[in-house]
Amino acid sequence: MISLRSCNTCDLLLVYIVVMAGNEALTIEIVDNPSGVRVLKLSGALTLQTMFEFQDLVRKERTKPLVIDISSVPYMDSAGLGCVIGAYTSCQTTKRGFGITGVTPRIRSLLQVTHVDGLLPCFDTLEAAEKAALADV
Repeated sequence: MISLRSCNTCDLLLVYIVVMAGNEALTIEIVDNPSGVRVLKLSGALTLQTMFEFQDLVRKERTKPLVIDISSVPYMDSAGLGCVIGAYTSCQTTKRGFGITGVTPRIRSLLQVTHVDGLLPCFDTLEAAEKAALADV
């Protein structure tokens, strides 16, 4: 299900995508900020069953700096992590800024165990991630 909405007071385009896979759901909120940064706010598990819509979104956008907010992602498997790494790689290849915010202790542990915690630029706040993504442009 896809829902488009625009914010009349803030010049933002909001898109909601809900991915249902078995008993798992992933909601992707796409926010194009006036600064030029695209924010993908994920809610739900990012797994092999739910990753394909996220992966498609990342592959289609090739011009805007990208910030992924995973503060509402309780669980991520290796396929989900691979998608996040793919998003980072895509941004590096196309010379776009990238950042992740909202890393929970469980996902931070996944990043450490897989040794990508030093690779992926993670930030404590959305504002810090956006600022860094814009600085990398």
